[in-house]
Amino acid sequence: MLESSPRRVLEGRAGRLRNSLQLCYTLRYKVAMLSQKRLVATLQTLFLLPAILFLTAVLVGTGDPPQYDLAHVAHRIVAWYAGRMWTLGVLLLLLPFGALVAGCAAVLRDWQGNTEIRPVAAQASPTPFATLIVGWATVTSAGILGIVVLHMLAN
Repeated sequence: MLESSPRRVLEGRAGRLRNSLQLCYTLRYKVAMLSQKRLVATLQTLFLLPAILFLTAVLVGTGDPPQYDLAHVAHRIVAWYAGRMWTLGVLLLLLPFGALVAGCAAVLRDWQGNTEIRPVAAQASPTPFATLIVGWATVTSAGILGIVVLHMLAN
């Protein structure tokens, strides 16, 4: 009886140590995933800014009368984009497409890697801010690509 008691104590300590190590690595993994998600959110936002600037300038330029300064600035931005042929391919197609691909990959990685998202997805639970930004940027990039491609097909 005395021989099994120290063995049980050692097994209990080893089990607690193993559990604490698993918790430590799980927390490190979650912190690493959160920092990757923040990086994806930042890159998506930076990729979308030129296209958002152009589309906003187009909307402001068509809506405001030309005597306002805001309309003049909007027309100058649109003229800058129109004067450079590379802006259509890079700033209005390639960067939003990169943001869309990165966002879809991040959402897919979260959906496959985190099994606790699936049952909780229908419940109202607080979502990290980076996840909201990734979702917003993914939907926005799809909208921008749709607008640009439809405009290209119409001309």
